[in-house]
Amino acid sequence: MKKILLVEDNEMNRDMLSRRLERKGYRVVVAVDGQAGVDAAATELPDLVLMDMSLPVLDGWEATRRLKAAPATGHIPVIALTAHAMAGDRAHAMDAGCDDYDTKPIDLPRLLAKVEALLARNAGGAAPVSGASQ
Repeated sequence: MKKILLVEDNEMNRDMLSRRLERKGYRVVVAVDGQAGVDAAATELPDLVLMDMSLPVLDGWEATRRLKAAPATGHIPVIALTAHAMAGDRAHAMDAGCDDYDTKPIDLPRLLAKVEALLARNAGGAAPVSGASQ
Protein backbone atom coordinates (compact mmCIF):
# COMPACT_ATOMS: atom_id res chain seq x y z
CA MET A 1 0.00 0.00 0.00
CA LYS A 2 1.45 3.35 -1.06
CA LYS A 3 1.76 6.01 1.63
CA ILE A 4 0.75 9.61 0.95
CA LEU A 5 1.58 12.49 3.25
CA LEU A 6 -1.18 15.11 3.09
CA VAL A 7 -0.03 18.49 4.41
CA GLU A 8 -3.20 20.55 4.79
CA ASP A 9 -4.26 23.00 7.51
CA ASN A 10 -7.97 23.14 6.62
CA GLU A 11 -9.69 20.40 8.61
CA MET A 12 -12.57 19.95 6.20
CA ASN A 13 -10.26 19.67 3.16
CA ARG A 14 -7.91 17.35 5.06
CA ASP A 15 -10.67 15.01 6.23
CA MET A 16 -12.43 14.89 2.86
CA LEU A 17 -9.30 14.26 0.83
CA SER A 18 -7.77 11.74 3.25
CA ARG A 19 -11.01 9.69 3.29
CA ARG A 20 -11.22 9.72 -0.50
CA LEU A 21 -7.57 8.67 -0.87
CA GLU A 22 -8.00 5.88 1.69
CA ARG A 23 -11.02 4.58 -0.26
CA LYS A 24 -8.74 4.42 -3.31
CA GLY A 25 -6.32 2.19 -1.39
CA TYR A 26 -3.70 4.65 -0.17
CA ARG A 27 -2.40 4.90 3.38
CA VAL A 28 -2.67 8.57 4.38
CA VAL A 29 -0.55 10.37 6.96
CA VAL A 30 -1.54 13.97 7.74
CA ALA A 31 0.27 17.08 8.89
CA VAL A 32 -1.41 20.39 9.68
CA ASP A 33 1.39 22.88 8.94
CA GLY A 34 4.53 23.11 6.84
CA GLN A 35 7.00 22.32 9.62
CA ALA A 36 4.94 19.30 10.72
CA GLY A 37 4.93 18.22 7.07
CA VAL A 38 8.72 18.42 6.82
CA ASP A 39 9.05 16.48 10.09
CA ALA A 40 6.48 13.85 9.05
CA ALA A 41 8.16 13.34 5.68
CA ALA A 42 11.49 12.66 7.40
CA THR A 43 10.01 10.12 9.83
CA GLU A 44 7.31 8.52 7.67
CA LEU A 45 9.18 8.56 4.32
CA PRO A 46 5.96 8.63 2.27
CA ASP A 47 5.79 7.61 -1.37
CA LEU A 48 4.33 11.01 -2.28
CA VAL A 49 3.46 14.35 -0.64
CA LEU A 50 0.36 16.43 -1.33
CA MET A 51 1.39 19.89 -0.15
CA ASP A 52 -0.99 22.76 0.45
CA MET A 53 0.91 25.96 -0.32
CA SER A 54 -0.86 28.30 2.13
CA LEU A 55 0.15 26.81 5.46
CA PRO A 56 0.86 28.18 8.94
CA VAL A 57 4.27 27.99 10.65
CA LEU A 58 6.13 27.23 7.39
CA ASP A 59 4.42 27.80 4.05
CA GLY A 60 4.24 25.06 1.44
CA TRP A 61 6.82 26.70 -0.79
CA GLU A 62 9.49 26.66 1.92
CA ALA A 63 8.43 23.24 3.23
CA THR A 64 8.86 21.83 -0.29
CA ARG A 65 12.27 23.47 -0.69
CA ARG A 66 13.38 21.87 2.60
CA LEU A 67 12.04 18.44 1.59
CA LYS A 68 13.82 18.59 -1.75
CA ALA A 69 17.09 19.77 -0.16
CA ALA A 70 17.24 16.93 2.38
CA PRO A 71 18.97 13.72 1.25
CA ALA A 72 16.39 11.47 2.94
CA THR A 73 13.36 13.16 1.34
CA GLY A 74 14.64 14.85 -1.81
CA HIS A 75 13.47 12.02 -4.08
CA ILE A 76 9.86 12.03 -2.80
CA PRO A 77 7.48 13.52 -5.38
CA VAL A 78 5.50 16.57 -4.22
CA ILE A 79 2.25 17.80 -5.71
CA ALA A 80 1.37 21.40 -4.84
CA LEU A 81 -2.27 21.89 -3.87
CA THR A 82 -3.39 25.47 -3.99
CA ALA A 83 -6.35 27.72 -4.49
CA HIS A 84 -3.92 30.07 -6.26
CA ALA A 85 -4.63 29.66 -9.94
CA MET A 86 -3.03 32.86 -11.16
CA ALA A 87 -0.59 33.00 -14.06
CA GLY A 88 2.83 32.08 -12.77
CA ASP A 89 1.66 30.03 -9.78
CA ARG A 90 2.46 26.72 -11.48
CA ALA A 91 5.97 27.98 -12.30
CA HIS A 92 6.38 29.20 -8.71
CA ALA A 93 5.46 25.71 -7.44
CA MET A 94 7.87 24.03 -9.84
CA ASP A 95 10.64 26.48 -8.89
CA ALA A 96 10.11 25.50 -5.24
CA GLY A 97 10.73 21.87 -6.21
CA CYS A 98 7.21 20.53 -6.70
CA ASP A 99 6.87 17.75 -9.24
CA ASP A 100 3.32 18.73 -10.21
CA TYR A 101 0.63 21.24 -9.37
CA ASP A 102 -3.13 21.02 -8.87
CA THR A 103 -5.73 23.59 -7.97
CA LYS A 104 -8.48 23.63 -5.38
CA PRO A 105 -11.24 22.76 -5.24
CA ILE A 106 -9.83 19.29 -5.82
CA ASP A 107 -10.98 17.39 -8.90
CA LEU A 108 -10.30 13.88 -7.53
CA PRO A 109 -9.98 12.02 -10.87
CA ARG A 110 -7.50 14.64 -12.14
CA LEU A 111 -5.51 14.57 -8.87
CA LEU A 112 -5.46 10.75 -8.79
CA ALA A 113 -4.11 10.68 -12.35
CA LYS A 114 -1.25 12.96 -11.27
CA VAL A 115 -0.60 10.88 -8.12
CA GLU A 116 -0.53 7.63 -10.08
CA ALA A 117 1.74 9.08 -12.78
CA LEU A 118 4.27 10.34 -10.23
CA LEU A 119 4.20 7.09 -8.23
CA ALA A 120 4.79 5.10 -11.42
CA ARG A 121 7.61 7.41 -12.50
CA ASN A 122 9.25 7.25 -9.06
CA ALA A 123 8.98 3.44 -8.98
CA GLY A 124 10.68 3.25 -12.36
CA GLY A 125 14.22 3.91 -11.23
CA ALA A 126 14.31 6.59 -8.57
CA ALA A 127 15.73 5.95 -5.13
CA PRO A 128 13.63 3.59 -3.04
CA VAL A 129 10.99 5.46 -1.14
CA SER A 130 9.58 3.70 1.87
CA GLY A 131 10.22 0.37 3.45
CA ALA A 132 6.48 0.25 4.19
CA SER A 133 5.61 0.28 0.46
CA GLN A 134 4.97 -2.72 -1.66
